[in-house]
Amino acid sequence: MNYLIVGGVAGGATVAARLRRMDEHANIVLFERGKYVSYANCGLPYYIGGTIADRNKLFVQSVEGFTRRFRIDIRTEQEVVRIDREKRLVEVRRLATGELYTEPYNKLVLSVGAEPLRPPIEGIDDRRIFTLRSVPDTDAIKEYLLRERPRRAVVVGGGFIGLEMAENLHEAGLHVDVVEMAPQVMAPLDFSMAAIVHRHLQDKGVGLRLSEGVVRFEDAGAAVAVHLQSGARIEADMVLLSIGVRPENRLAREAGLRLGARGGIVVDDRMRSSDPDIYALGDVVEVLNPVTGRPTMIPLAGPANKQGRIVADNIVFGDKSTYSGSIGTSIAKVFDLTVATAGMNARQLQREGIPYCSSYTHSSSHAGYYPGAVPMSIKVVFAPDSGRLLGVQIVGYGGVDKRIEMAAQVIQRGGTVYDLTELEHAYAPPYSSAKDPINMAGYVAENILTGKCRTLHWREVAGLPEETVRIDVRTRAEYELGSIPGFVNIPLDELREHLDELPRNRPLVVTCAVGLRGYLASRILTQHGFDDVRNLSGGYRTWLAATAPLTPPNGGGEQGTSRRAAEAAPVSEDGSVGSEAPATSAACGCGEVVEVDACGLMCPGPVMQLKRCYEGLSVGGRLRIRATDQAFARDVVSWCRMTGARLEGVEQHGGIVEATVSKGEAAAAPACCGASPSPSGAADGKTLIVFSDDLDRALASFVIANGAAAAGKHVTMFFTFWGLNIIKKQQKPSVAKDLFGRMFGWMMPSDSRRLSLSKMNFFGLGSRMMRHVMRTKRIDSLEQMMRQAADNGVEMIACTMSMDVMGIRREELLDNVTLGGVAAYLEQAEQANVNLFI
Repeated sequence: MNYLIVGGVAGGATVAARLRRMDEHANIVLFERGKYVSYANCGLPYYIGGTIADRNKLFVQSVEGFTRRFRIDIRTEQEVVRIDREKRLVEVRRLATGELYTEPYNKLVLSVGAEPLRPPIEGIDDRRIFTLRSVPDTDAIKEYLLRERPRRAVVVGGGFIGLEMAENLHEAGLHVDVVEMAPQVMAPLDFSMAAIVHRHLQDKGVGLRLSEGVVRFEDAGAAVAVHLQSGARIEADMVLLSIGVRPENRLAREAGLRLGARGGIVVDDRMRSSDPDIYALGDVVEVLNPVTGRPTMIPLAGPANKQGRIVADNIVFGDKSTYSGSIGTSIAKVFDLTVATAGMNARQLQREGIPYCSSYTHSSSHAGYYPGAVPMSIKVVFAPDSGRLLGVQIVGYGGVDKRIEMAAQVIQRGGTVYDLTELEHAYAPPYSSAKDPINMAGYVAENILTGKCRTLHWREVAGLPEETVRIDVRTRAEYELGSIPGFVNIPLDELREHLDELPRNRPLVVTCAVGLRGYLASRILTQHGFDDVRNLSGGYRTWLAATAPLTPPNGGGEQGTSRRAAEAAPVSEDGSVGSEAPATSAACGCGEVVEVDACGLMCPGPVMQLKRCYEGLSVGGRLRIRATDQAFARDVVSWCRMTGARLEGVEQHGGIVEATVSKGEAAAAPACCGASPSPSGAADGKTLIVFSDDLDRALASFVIANGAAAAGKHVTMFFTFWGLNIIKKQQKPSVAKDLFGRMFGWMMPSDSRRLSLSKMNFFGLGSRMMRHVMRTKRIDSLEQMMRQAADNGVEMIACTMSMDVMGIRREELLDNVTLGGVAAYLEQAEQANVNLFI
């Protein structure tokens, strides 16, 4: 028998080896267009970044080794260019000479894979623009890094490979910007889960430009200029294209084989194409998605290897083995995060018209009392009638791989969320909790299905009816460090004492940090006669992750506690945050060093522990604090600025934030501490809160701001609620908004030119008169004053909370405006001796 295989790597090499094991006497020929027959495609980014130091470790098997062991005729650098189905032969070109010859077959296997998309963008042929799909691609990138020593890179595409390359280029010492046309990275994730990845990328120093497309590349001499749809321009020393792949279907198409809607070869459950003597597998085929029952394309190595084994068995034993399809289980490392998915996400289910419910849980990777427990966020989507599990997404720092595989088995077998509750796992404190995070996800989904708890999701918060009573049942300390606008604080332990104060004829929504205390509150309320009670799924953490604006790539952004990290730390089951953390002291040459373990505490726990232990330090002493609350990396910066403490450094590794803080005035601290003199003199800055969008009040604000700036004062203007209308662009890009965001846009001034007077406006006539008088008296217009303020160094901060409430997007605001929250404003107010509210 003559078995021909077109393509090696994962699928083709597996078919060849399995065929030989099953049939010692067959003639097996494998054609490979490249030099290498079997290599670890998925390891290529890690060789570029240096994690894999030895290039030879990328090769699973050499041509010589494969031939010697399996006696397979392997023909590298030879390309199959045509299939003659009628004569059952292929035409092959020797790439070195261009010579053509034919080879007959009894069975033919197509494992030709997919090729990177390289759209016809102007300038895309620049030698500094790369793709990554093969060993030669890898060698070209590695050689360029070693030869040219680039410092800046742009990765176009925020998929799994794109982010792996962003990480590895960063590890190689480059500053990296990621450009993604979609509003999020990692398409298999829903936005709320992708938002966790967004924040982590920015924490690692990666520039993130979402909803941005590349319109052209330009040779800028020593750099490549990447021009974006928004008009922005990024200069880089190299560009990596990772915008997707398409199946290499030319051979199949020209041979008349049936192709699917996305260009993949259509195969049956035996992996046979429309020609029963031609099999196909891997990235080039469409397979069944067991969740939807519809064809899909899954360009992953795992399915390709399994399909290869099935193809070989069917060729030898007569089409007895079947492939049940793929649910697309995948996992990726993104710096310290692990991101994993299985099955469908909400966006895909909506597109397919499949009804679903969803829920969020936030757990620890193992028992919280055992050291090293790190955060893990899980989203499950399931059928609202049967509870069938349709998809799972997990983002965390440890143990993610184990949990996604547990969930994938349930999805693959058509199981339900009830099966998640029954999964038996190996438990010991270093590895899990008595109730595993996957069990907890099942319990929450079960409560929704059985009616024990009604939920709403983060997207629905902005559209709640005005009469809705909103209750935050976290502790007061948690609430004060950040809350959802409109929610009032009634701590869970005090809720029963306030039941008589709550209206029974109005809908109630409760929230907490992650959903657990909200569930307890909803049970209390429903059993006391409140009929319309819903719990915010995933709590404040999920809402904040999904709604927090990104830092603009130019380095502006909100600061301090308003920029809560999306990946907040685990919460204990009782919601406590202020428990004592062990602290130890050790002597050093410059005073004591206090070690504080705040791991397992959620905000404000780590800050409270920092404050308590810092107060006990003597001047010149140092404190090292470790926390799993990812927001602490920012909180400690703002806390030190506001208190005058010296922040010596912050590091984040594996989900652990470690900060070192020293105390006291520099003059009193030993030189070895590296302290620098504290600023002296009284605070002399000026801060203005601009709440109104009346033209006259806006004018007064900028007159005062420019006057103070001209006198050499540092001026900060904090624009909140209606004041945001003043700093809108006149020419705004098109941005996607929900219904309420669009309604706010219709009702509010579109920019500073549309502002009205607070008195005597007369349907706009008053504001036109005011502007006319200012022109005749040669008084600068509001817009001129705003430009002067920017030129004078006036800091303009837009309140992110108000932006979210009013549906205002970052793209609508002036470019020189930064985003911030209350902490950003308070930090400046601490340095001011004048504070005005206008």
